[in-house]
Parts: sequence; C-alpha cells; structure tokens
Amino acid sequence: MPSQVFSLVAAFGLCGQVMSQLYPNSTTPNSGTVKIQWLDEKPAYSPGTTFGVPWPRGKYQANDTIFSVVSNGDHVATESWITGYWSDSSVKWTAHAIAASALENDYTVNAVSKNSTAVPSETSSLEVTDSLDTIKVDTGKITATFSKTGNILVQELKTSSGQVVGQNGKLILRSQSSVFDDEDKQGQPAVQYFNFESKIDNVTVSKNNIARTLVSVHGDHRQINGGNSTTSTHKDWLPFVVRFYLYANSESIKIVHSLIYDGVPETDFVRGIGLRFDVPLADEFYDRHIRIAGVDGGILNEAVQGITGLRRDPGQAVRTAQYEGKKTPALDTWDTRVSSRLQWIPTWNDYSLTQLSSDGFTLKKRTKAGQSWVNIPGSTRAGGLAYLGGATKGGLAFGLRNFWKQYPSQIDISNAATDVGAITLWLYSPAAQPLDTRPFHDGLGEEDYADQLDALEITYEDWEGGYDSPYGVAKTSELFLFGFDSTPESETLANLTQYINSPPVLIADRDHIAQSEALGTYWQRPENSSASAQTIEDHLNFLTQFYQGQVSQRKWYGFWDHGDVMHTYDVDRHEWRYDVGGYAWDNSELSPNLFFWNQFLRTGQADLYRFAEAHTRHTGETDVYHLGPWKGLGTRHGVNHWSDSSKQIRISQPQYRKVFYYLTGGDERVGDLLTEILDAEKAFLVVDPRRKVRAANITYVADPEALLIDVGLDWSGQAAAWLIEYECRGPRWQEAKSKLLETMKGIANLKNGFVTGEALYNLYNGTIVPPSQDPDNKGVVGVSHLTAVFGLVEVIAELTTHFGDDFPADFEKAWLDYCYYFGASQEEQLARYGKAFGKLNLHQGHSRLTAYAAKHSGNVTLAARAWNEFYNTDGFSPDAPWKSERIDGSKVLSPVDEAAWVSTNDVGQYGLAAIENLALIGGYLP
Repeated sequence: MPSQVFSLVAAFGLCGQVMSQLYPNSTTPNSGTVKIQWLDEKPAYSPGTTFGVPWPRGKYQANDTIFSVVSNGDHVATESWITGYWSDSSVKWTAHAIAASALENDYTVNAVSKNSTAVPSETSSLEVTDSLDTIKVDTGKITATFSKTGNILVQELKTSSGQVVGQNGKLILRSQSSVFDDEDKQGQPAVQYFNFESKIDNVTVSKNNIARTLVSVHGDHRQINGGNSTTSTHKDWLPFVVRFYLYANSESIKIVHSLIYDGVPETDFVRGIGLRFDVPLADEFYDRHIRIAGVDGGILNEAVQGITGLRRDPGQAVRTAQYEGKKTPALDTWDTRVSSRLQWIPTWNDYSLTQLSSDGFTLKKRTKAGQSWVNIPGSTRAGGLAYLGGATKGGLAFGLRNFWKQYPSQIDISNAATDVGAITLWLYSPAAQPLDTRPFHDGLGEEDYADQLDALEITYEDWEGGYDSPYGVAKTSELFLFGFDSTPESETLANLTQYINSPPVLIADRDHIAQSEALGTYWQRPENSSASAQTIEDHLNFLTQFYQGQVSQRKWYGFWDHGDVMHTYDVDRHEWRYDVGGYAWDNSELSPNLFFWNQFLRTGQADLYRFAEAHTRHTGETDVYHLGPWKGLGTRHGVNHWSDSSKQIRISQPQYRKVFYYLTGGDERVGDLLTEILDAEKAFLVVDPRRKVRAANITYVADPEALLIDVGLDWSGQAAAWLIEYECRGPRWQEAKSKLLETMKGIANLKNGFVTGEALYNLYNGTIVPPSQDPDNKGVVGVSHLTAVFGLVEVIAELTTHFGDDFPADFEKAWLDYCYYFGASQEEQLARYGKAFGKLNLHQGHSRLTAYAAKHSGNVTLAARAWNEFYNTDGFSPDAPWKSERIDGSKVLSPVDEAAWVSTNDVGQYGLAAIENLALIGGYLP
C-alpha cells in the first residue's frame, strides 16, 4: 500500500483539532517504533478506528517528526495529530485514525525525522464539501449530507452506486407534564403531552479529513404539533451534541449522541428519546426485508410480504431467495397459484422491539395503524440492530450500542409497506414508564442543618432541599449507521451487531506506555517474582472479576445507571444498599475509576477495558453537572445519582477520565468533559462542599479572590484539569499552566504545606494564601483522611514526570512531607507540626503515600513502614476470605455471588495502594 505519513506541526483547541499534513516517508535505523495491537482478537469487521500513542519526554519535537502506521511492511492510510505535549514542548501523545481497509493482526507506529527521503503521498478517498447550507462527506462507500439549520441533521445517505438509502435523519423527543402516581386518578392533574424535534444551532466539520471526518451538530429540542399540547407551549430544552464520525472507504457512520437534562423534574417527564431515519423503498413488497438482531448473533429474517409458509408453494428458489434477502426470481416463474393471489397476502407495515429490562425484550408487528399487533416470540437481550431495505434498492442498518444494558430501549420499523419507511432507535423507549427524575423522598421532615447532619448519622445521606436536582446531568450513547446497495446477508448483520456492541479497539504496547511515563510512573506490569507479589496480583484480579460479575448478577443496568457500581453491601439482606441514603450508587467515591484503569494498563484485559470504559462514560456524564450553578462539580454517592447535597470536584475529577481520553486518541465527548472542569472553580462561589461541617471558627465567604478550598481534595481536581489543558495546548493552556504553577507555589509557601488542609484561593490569578484563621502563616494543621484519596497522589505523580527537572522543589518537599507524616506516629507529627493529626483512617490506601516518600528518599525503613500500613492497618487484610460465596434459594431474589467483606471504598484504595506500592517499592515487599 502506498505510504501516507503525516507531520505533527502545531496544536490548538482541546486536543481535538487535526494538525497533520501529508508528507513523504522513509525509515531510518534509529526511528522510534511502537507496536499496536487489537484489544480483543482481530475483529471480523472494522470500518475505521482511532487510537492514541504516548511518547517519552524530550524525544520527539512536533516540527521535526513525522509519524506513520505500518503493517506487514506496508503503510496504512492514516491521519495523525498531536493530543498532548510535555512541558518542554516535545510530543507526549499522538492520535492516529485508520481508514477502513484490510484488517491486520497488529500494526506499528513509526516516528522518524521530517528530513527523511521523499516519497510521493497519496490523496485521501474522503471528500468534504462545506457549503453555505450543508456539509457533504463522501467516504468512497457512502455520501452523507448534513444540514446546517433546521430540524434535519442528516439530509441524505447515498451509497457509492448512487442509491439513496437514508434521509431526513432527526432527533425526536416526547414528554409529558405529570404522571399518575396511583390507580385512583381522581384529583390528578390533567396530563399534557408534548412532541419535539431537533433544532440545530450550529454545525462544525473537522479540518484535514484525510482518514476521518468528524461532523458535530449542536442544538436542542423544539416543540412541534402533536399530542394534546395544542393549547400549551413548552420551551426549547434538552440541549444535545451529536457527533458523526466517517472514515475513508467505509460504509459505516459512528454517532455519539450526548444529551443534557435541563427540565423541571416535577413537570418534565421524558417519555421517549430517539433518532429516526427515513428509508426510501422501491422494491416489491416481497423483496423488501426486515432484519432485527436478537440474542447471541441471532437475526429475525422476514419480508414485508412473506411468501414462505403459505398454503401454496411459490417454489423453492423463490422461498430461499426471500429468506436469504436476495431478489426473488421473476414473478412469471412462480407457481401461479401464488403469483395470482399476492393481493391476499398481508403486508407488514410496522415492527417494534421493546427492551424494558436488562433481561427481556418483546417483539411485534402489524399490517397498519388501526389494526392489532401480532406478537413475535421475544427473548432476553437484544443485539440492538435493525435493517430495513430491499433486494435491489438497498437500505439502512441502524444500531445502538449497549442496547439492553441501558434499557428501556426500543427499535421501531415503520411504514415498510409504503414508498418511504423509517427506522427509529429509541434511547429511551416510549413504551416504558416516563423517565422520572424527581427526588426519591420528600426530606423526611429535615428542616435545617442540624436535622440533616443528624440524618447523615443514620442513612449516610447528606440531603438538603433543592440540592437533589438532576438539572444539568447528561447521558451519552453510541449509535451506528450502515448503508447497503442490497440487503446484506444475515451473517453480515450478525457481525455488525457484534461490532456495535464491542467496537474494535487498538491499544499501544503497554510496556511502551509504561516506559513513556506519559501516564505516570506509579504503575507497572503485573509483578509475580515472589509468592507475596503473586498473591497481591491474585487479589487484584479477584476484585475486578468480582465487580464485573456483580454488574451482571445485580443488574446494574439502565438508562441512568449503566456503568456505575454500588458503594456498600448489606450483609443481612444479601444485597447492596441500593436504597439506603449515601450507601447506594458509588459515584466515583474513593477512586475505583483509577484502580480499574490502572489495572487494565497493567494486564491488558479486554473485559476490564470495556468495564472501565462504561464506568468512564457514566461517571463523567450522569454523576456530574454540565449546566447550571453546579456545572463542573459532581454529586456524592447516593440512591439517585444526583440526590446527595454534597456537590464536589472530587467526583468530577478529570484524572478519572484521562486514561480513556488519551488511549482513544482524544475522544471528543470526554474532551468536552475535561474542558468543563476548567471552570468548576466558579461553582465554589455558589456552593461550599463542606458547608455543613465547617468548624464554628471558620467562616466560608463566596469571595472569588479568597475562596476557602481544600488544598488536596479541591486542588487535585482543578490541577488535573489544568494539567490536561496544558498538555493538550488547548485554547486556555497558558492560563492553565499559570494557575497550576501559581497554586503549587502557594501550597509550598504555606508553612505547613498540605498539612494546612484548607487555604484561600484566588480564582482570577491562582494565588493561594493561608486561611483566615492563620493570616501570618504561622501554620495550622487540618489533615483529613479524604484529602489524598481522590486522585491527588496520581495527579502529583504525573506532574512530577510532566515537568521533569523543572518540577518545583519546594512544592515537592511539601508533598513529600505530607506523604511521610500522614502515617507517622503522633509523636513525630507533634514534633514536626506542633500538633498531632488526630484519629485518621484509610491507612491502607495511604500506604502508597508512604511508598512514594520511600521511593523518592531511598529510605528502606520507610518502605517497610509502607508495607506494614498496607498489610496491618485497615482496609482489606491478608487473611480476608478473598473469595465469594454463592447465595441462592429463598434467601435472595435470584442466585448471586456474595463477598460480604467487600466495599467499594476499600476496593478503590486497596487496588491503588497495591498497584503503586508494587511499582514504587516492590523490591522491599515482605
């Protein structure tokens, strides 16, 4: 294959702008080479993909380096761009988009000097036409025309042969003003029903478009006629961004749909969220085909007008052709007893598959509106893909990833017996109960902080009126479109169903990732050089496998819930505490996100990647606010993902999404989430995360020049956002760098550094000064066991490698002091700070701080202390069961594996401590 190599010359925007240009290629003996492999086995189908590669500090400069992707000695059609820089401006991360082509088992990315021997480059097969009203993208296999205004996102989809297989792609939304809360409907308010369609605000298209084109559509939903709302109006609402990814030489389009809830829970009940495409139909009814994915590769194979199973046989060739989706033989070759009576054979106009739980779907069809539905045998977990089209004129396949996992979902095929049919993928099924986002209780009589704090003592829920709001939470879904000139074989559709639910992923060699240090030096590949190390590895594997099993057994699925895990177990009910205050959904508490991702980096397990990916999608969307006064903050763990009144950056921590962002080559939706956190500090003016528990002698003042923040808990989240923006050279990278360095300087200048606990922060310039109770900086002690367990350790470790020799020495000293003294004796703490830290916990998790200090000081005694803290303090003990127990029969609703000794808090902290201790002081493992 002819070579295509791209120069990485400059970066701007949040890591999402393509900077590559075609350059000639050659190789040199000293060129850098990184092996790239499929996450799973080589896929059966891949219409193009994007992946990221890290590079060592100082090795490659953007203006002097070109990158190519090679397989079996041939260069692969690729587009490359920079997604991250080191502090010295050398390349830290690159992204590479591969066009659809013959699949190989593995690839390599080569980095060579720009002054290599010239070889003519090849023109991309992508053609993008950006006009006044539309954007047209031709991949060589399919042409998509996008609108820039109005309600139609995709005007037309046309195959390379010129056949139009899809048109009028738009979002649809249904809602209602109230719900009937019980069977007695008397006294209930009249229900108003509203229908909406997408309304486009703006559309953008990527710039270089060599191997991949990205079209992004922003807008919200506008009311249209329909329902019974003719006398009532509803505001435009539910803002969205829909991204369309098209790869060269591909007939597939990936769609990433993100929606933000901005309704009023008491009056805005969503009852349907969908994306609909019209499908022109011209084949005879008996040559029009319906295909719907079922279970484990199964496909429903039907025709709009079926000619199998009749009293009279049209002929074996006719029946076989229809079932296989091929054009039937000429009508005059049929048995005339059938061909003369076609008018008596029903045509099936509409099909509907509804997945209202994670364990079951129903399927039905009808001849037309006004006639009864006929049930088709349903089953358990539908694949989420449907096809409508004809044997000669082609059609459209449309699929939703994680269809059954994010139930209630639905697929409708409609008007199949007319000239223009339609496929609608419902992200929220209109057949389900309306989406209810109201609080799950009425406050229980809690009237003030005293009541709320007292209730916190019993249910662990920090409730406060008005704070249990979903306003601003989000949901992202992935959908896939495929255009065909003729009805594809069922096996092809089965492969596509597998593809949409497990899209192929390319991952850089994990040894290279570790050696690049682009994701820190606090993890390494699994360590089994001793029995003790192997035991720890076995424990880590048990925990990740156990949680994946719990998701399946406990049915942790659903529109809002898919991707999260529970916080704490109820040993008496043999159930996680799904209904108990602050013990229910975990919402990233104590950083299980970091554990799952770092364990994947170590092991490369495909199932763990998918698990962590779903966790990243959920926790960055639904657990965090993207609009409103708390934008950029997340919600502490609770029964509903937004029910707790503690809104904190510890939940929206960007570090939790960083691995996924860079490994995927800069996922644009996650890029949005990372950018949002740059302004999370503004939410501190609205809500004080610790407003209920501040000491009486500390007054919180919402002063932008003197915000009282936790120099660990709050600073680490903001610092992670600043570092990523700085790495990416985003539009605000200079501001981010300035605030990063200024805050580090301010923390170092505090007499007691991180031990100070809280200090005053100026959000305009990033300065940090002592808290108001210590204006002369004599030193206060305010240590909390939570300060370092929400990414602080990992953020500082990555700052260290990012800055290299330029890492501020005084800041490092302040950090190493904190690492040493948190687990030190009270006598040592008193001698150093004039005050002991008091009763603290999470010592097992904090053993990684001790390990960090031991590593940097080379102190063998300190390394031994770290392992003692890991083994002999709190958290999981070496003699814990380290296995689960099967619970079945009348004790539980359905059989489950129980590990009653496990809590997610301990999982996150044990996992991180084990991984980091092995990496930092593994040589001193007892």
